[in-house]
Amino acid sequence: MKIRKLQASFGKLHGETLSFHGGLNVIYAPNESGKSTWCAFIRSMLYGIDTLENPRGNLLPDRTRYSPWSGAPMEGTMEVTADNCDLILTRTTVAHNAPMREFSAVYASSGAPVDGMNGRNCGELLTGVTKDVFRRTAFIEQGAIVMSGSPELEKRIQTIVSSGEEQSSFSEADERLQLWQNRRRNGRKGMLPALESEMADAQNLLNEMESSVNSVQEMENKLEEIKHQCAQLENQVTEARRRQRTDALTRLRNGRALVQERSDSHDAALAELSRAREALRRSDFGDKTGEELRAELEMDRTALDGLVPEPSTRTGLLPAILCSFLAILTAAFYGVTNKLPLILAAGLFCIGAILFFMRYSQRRQESQSVLTQRDMILRKYKISVADDMDGILRRHLQLEEDVRKAEAEEKRSRESLETAGRQLHELEETAVNELDFTSGDTEAACLSRELQRRRNDASELAARISGINGRLSAMGDPLVLSSTLYTMRERYDTMQSEYEAITLAEETLRQADSEIQSRFSPELSSLAARYMCEMTGGRYEDVMIGQDFSAKARSKDDSEAHDAEYLSAGTMDLMYLAVRLAVCELALPSGEPCPLIIDDALVNLDNTRYEQAMSLLKKIALTRQVILFTCRRE
Repeated sequence: MKIRKLQASFGKLHGETLSFHGGLNVIYAPNESGKSTWCAFIRSMLYGIDTLENPRGNLLPDRTRYSPWSGAPMEGTMEVTADNCDLILTRTTVAHNAPMREFSAVYASSGAPVDGMNGRNCGELLTGVTKDVFRRTAFIEQGAIVMSGSPELEKRIQTIVSSGEEQSSFSEADERLQLWQNRRRNGRKGMLPALESEMADAQNLLNEMESSVNSVQEMENKLEEIKHQCAQLENQVTEARRRQRTDALTRLRNGRALVQERSDSHDAALAELSRAREALRRSDFGDKTGEELRAELEMDRTALDGLVPEPSTRTGLLPAILCSFLAILTAAFYGVTNKLPLILAAGLFCIGAILFFMRYSQRRQESQSVLTQRDMILRKYKISVADDMDGILRRHLQLEEDVRKAEAEEKRSRESLETAGRQLHELEETAVNELDFTSGDTEAACLSRELQRRRNDASELAARISGINGRLSAMGDPLVLSSTLYTMRERYDTMQSEYEAITLAEETLRQADSEIQSRFSPELSSLAARYMCEMTGGRYEDVMIGQDFSAKARSKDDSEAHDAEYLSAGTMDLMYLAVRLAVCELALPSGEPCPLIIDDALVNLDNTRYEQAMSLLKKIALTRQVILFTCRRE
């Protein structure tokens, strides 16, 4: 088969066309220009779009990934040549959820439909292989050059190395055998482990039936002994509770009497304190402390000492009277004699009298002020002389001392009452604990717990006896159970024989698969080594391919082959390209080979190896159409 022309409305392709010829077709295009989209379009035209494909990680299914960017329906045509006939394949979309479902294949010369070709078998009829084999051999996607096996590819290999039958593969047969094997035994699961468990249960049941009768008799004897112990403990608990209750109530009565006595004493102390405080409050200076009153008395005593009146205030009065008399006398002589000096003398005597009277009045006022202040201070303390101040201070200090003594007595009695209250509270808690005959460390509590344990033991023994008797009734006849166990053992032996036979069949199948691979692998490795040698200029001369299509390469300078992980990116790409080309040559139909589609598989090669790889592709293109999409212009 050869591809001649493509026209696509697919992804970023909007009605674009692409033509090919026989031999080697190199389509150069830069990155992001649609090379991978054209490759996906070729695959979709041959095998259709899988509408059941789901997203895988970050990869979208083809129906979503290649939905036309233009919004137009997904569709396209492919012109091919197969069996010397030119065909036109068309796929269109009618339903949005079934892209490219509508298919037609007609002869280009006449437009007549191709008999027997439809959308499901088109790719397999034209390429000779299924979609899975096509993608693993002749269709080399970008970034997916590494070869891997599959059941479909195994069928193709068996076709080559055996009778040509392509209806089964080792993987499918091995999977079926493993399924049968796992049904019988898979670790702790399967029919055999289940049957083993059933037989073990049956055997355990027989053993239990044999031992249960003896156990019941032993437990009944023990139950009677426990009941006797319970009767003795009940009497001991009753007596211990009576003693414990009497002692607790006696201690409570004594404690409450002590609290009442301390409370009466505290009440008396409070009354005395109230009386002392009231006496201090009613005193003349109850709002002052002793020190404050002492300081105030000292200050007022000092003030009294400084308030002393002058001895006599009449000393200024006599000169004033004398001056007044002389002024009157002089004025009288002036009236008789009418002499001017006498009037002047009378004026002077008048002035002197006025001055002496003013001085007398001032001294009298000062003396009266001193007496008033002294009287105020003495009235303040309700005394007549300053010496009585000491008695006032002594009486006030005595009242304060009485209050302090009353407060100390009240505090002492209050603390004593609080102590008695705490003791009573402790006695009450102790009494509660002692009257709780189920907890605590008292004799009655310990005996009660021991009695409850004995009763629990009796109940548990009774329940066990009842349960064993019930199980014995439910177990049925031991003879019937023994017969069932014998039947299960026969089934187990039969199933174990089947398991061993399946295991033998699986080992035989693996040996057959190894033989098939050993017949195919040398030829495949030899052809891949020849391709590898040609593309590396003779540097790598040996390629070894495993059953899972993993590959190793050995250079002429190395004694051992190296895994792909130890090779450079370019060398690894060449190795797997050689494997792909060899598989295409040996595993694909040879009558009319299908095209080899390569999407940017040579990007990691240097110029020399790129030219060598292109030289090999040109040779292969002599017998098979090769379509290479690349971003390299070399």
